[in-house]
Amino acid sequence: MERWQDQGIVLSARRHGENGAVVSLLTESHGRHAGYVRGAHSTKGRGTLEAGNIVDVSWQSRVSDQLGSFSLELSKNPTAHFIAEPLKLGALQSACALCDAALPEREGHSGLFYGLLSLFDALTTEVWAPAYVMWEIAFLRELGFSLDLGKCAGGGDDLELVYVSPKTGRAVSAGAGAIYKERLLALPGFLSPAGGNGDDAEVEAGLKLTAHFLEHWVFAHHTQGMPEARLRFEARFAKTVAQEIQNEQKEYASR
Repeated sequence: MERWQDQGIVLSARRHGENGAVVSLLTESHGRHAGYVRGAHSTKGRGTLEAGNIVDVSWQSRVSDQLGSFSLELSKNPTAHFIAEPLKLGALQSACALCDAALPEREGHSGLFYGLLSLFDALTTEVWAPAYVMWEIAFLRELGFSLDLGKCAGGGDDLELVYVSPKTGRAVSAGAGAIYKERLLALPGFLSPAGGNGDDAEVEAGLKLTAHFLEHWVFAHHTQGMPEARLRFEARFAKTVAQEIQNEQKEYASR
């Protein structure tokens, strides 16, 4: 009998049979790992298997290459903090869905495990949205695609970086990229050496930037493409920004 114990983050739970579910976890020492959970649809089971929950896990199987079964004990429930904050909850669900869809099973990614825990902590702060974009950049790097946002790829001024090459992920200055600007991605100020304020408009640009590389590098050959949770989060964030602009325009017009 094969056995191990670990700590994990619930990424997803898929109903299997009348009373069970196949659960995907990102574990500290065993990477993304799936297992069968009995009684998953009980009140306790449903509460334990929410995406983002941190659990103590025991796994066992007759042989190592089988699905095996999980025994889970809830350690922490980060989603409870965001029930009344749909954008933050959407960010948490998006991050879990990205890990679930993109990470090879049983391949060690302890850095991502701790990075996801750090993201959950960051979601409780005022800078949660820029932190989420930074997490996606780190996620891309963990999967082998590093964005180079600190130096102009065309030899321009490194303090005037405003674009990113959609092919290489390298930053481009305003001067060097002027004639190609229609083909380049926007670099939000908070990701540039010159710095920015990390407001919602910059975060929206950051989400568009990382979405491009997620779609064309990580999920280009996935049959289902980008996870629905990630698409939904970006759309909801864009809607929030649009509403904020509309409110500001109404306030200005009423003066």
